[in-house]
Amino acid sequence: MAPPLKGSPTPWSYVLVRCVHPSYRSSTAIQLLVSLLFHFVLKIFYGSIVVENTEYIPKTGDPCIVCANHCNALTDALVLVTAIPPATRNMLRLTAKSTQFGRRTFTSWLIESAGTIPIQRRKDFPDGDIDNSEVMEHLMQALETGDAVCLFPEGMSRYHPTIAPLKTGVARLVSDVLTRNRDNPDFSISILTCSMTYMHRQHFRSDVLVTFNPPMRFSPKTNPELIAPVNFECIRDVTSRMHQLISSQTIDAPSWDLIRSAKLAARMYVPLGTSMTLGDFVRVTRTFVEAFKLAEARNEKSDRHETEDDKINTLRDDLRTYQDKLAHWSIKDDRVRRPLRRRAIVFRMFIRFLWFICLITISLPGLILWTPVFITTFIGVRNFTKTGPIRDTWDEIADYKLAYGLISGVFVWMTTVLITLPLAAITVILVPALMWMALRWFEDAVSAFRAFTMLFRLLWVGPTTLRELRETRQDLHTRIINLAVRTLGLPPDPERYFVESGGQEKGRVKSRWESGAKYFSVRRRRKRDWNETLRLYDKVDYPDERL
Repeated sequence: MAPPLKGSPTPWSYVLVRCVHPSYRSSTAIQLLVSLLFHFVLKIFYGSIVVENTEYIPKTGDPCIVCANHCNALTDALVLVTAIPPATRNMLRLTAKSTQFGRRTFTSWLIESAGTIPIQRRKDFPDGDIDNSEVMEHLMQALETGDAVCLFPEGMSRYHPTIAPLKTGVARLVSDVLTRNRDNPDFSISILTCSMTYMHRQHFRSDVLVTFNPPMRFSPKTNPELIAPVNFECIRDVTSRMHQLISSQTIDAPSWDLIRSAKLAARMYVPLGTSMTLGDFVRVTRTFVEAFKLAEARNEKSDRHETEDDKINTLRDDLRTYQDKLAHWSIKDDRVRRPLRRRAIVFRMFIRFLWFICLITISLPGLILWTPVFITTFIGVRNFTKTGPIRDTWDEIADYKLAYGLISGVFVWMTTVLITLPLAAITVILVPALMWMALRWFEDAVSAFRAFTMLFRLLWVGPTTLRELRETRQDLHTRIINLAVRTLGLPPDPERYFVESGGQEKGRVKSRWESGAKYFSVRRRRKRDWNETLRLYDKVDYPDERL
């Protein structure tokens, strides 16, 4: 019997892209400090990173290829690394396009030092002169050692609402590894698919869902069809199963407009403020996306009218019109759902504005420290987005924000420590703590001001228009509930169902003390809406797909 595989030792710089964990106690203080800073900036940028089904991750020493949808450039890899518990796998060997290597940038140094393997893409070499044979040999050796390798089978990151057709490289790699180990009856390899869903991938303080799917296991004994010579249909079949698993737990739509309508349908079906996990919200939204997709596809192939598909397509059109009206008046559906008297609106405006002033006042010292970070990041991202169209640049905005934010944040921290050198032992800890608390207060301050402006718009809209919107909403809500319950099989009482199914804490707060904090939590904002970002308006629109 062959000895069990142990996996490769963890490179010291890999700690830079993973959180501080007891397994890294042997690392130096400087390495741990830089690790904390990088993990801190990732956690700062996204309001929460919710990870599901970590029990599916194969243990260290079990050869594994981790595959996920690719929509956020290098940020995808960083999120995956932080999502895998160190106690389960000591490291995830990353891959990246070869053009990211050899640059004099922090990102280039980081991916090279962390043991990342460069892959040449045909897109980057128009003359067609590419050779990945050596890279594939390294990947196979890593897998045979018991490592986990990260590959994005779409082939490239893209700012698009649908998952691109997957390349067959992962299935062919599995076939090659099985062929090389055909005489080892105990050898096996897994493909662990992962579905990543960003609520708003490039926006500050948005949320991320990482869902691991059941692994696909292969061995020479159980999968002789993947041992050379291989029928290419077997390779296509493995790739098709990967695509099905990845798309089954994320939002995969042909257009942003369809996602926009599906999110509104989900928010009307599950009232704002319902205690539900991010995973539940994504799955409800995906259910409506699939219904709209199927109805649109079948309607294009059928000449019959007044069918169930026609009703669904009409509902989608009416949702689009209703959302356009909400966007025009800059109000949320929840404000239409729950009518308020003018006196109540004025009183709530006073409370929200007073709370906004209080939070802004106490967060001002920390916001002064944040100002260079915000300015540097804004200028860097603005200059980058001018270099190409939306489809080629927007998937890398998060990368630039993370890089500029980390570098400028470290500069502010070190400068403050140097200025207060006699008190450096205190300010080295006090400055990051102050900046974090300022961000948390500012986040709630923005929310309070956003509520204030929305209440003001309710007064501006007037009772007649609100009455018309409310009548439209009541009709839409009835049709959505009928679709959800009778056709899609969703529960008839979503508020009670999602609370009972484990959504009391909205997938965020773990400790009892923080669970009892009904409004403010030091760790993260207690959002009522998973669509929320750090903006003064509700983010419901998407860029023009033609740009």
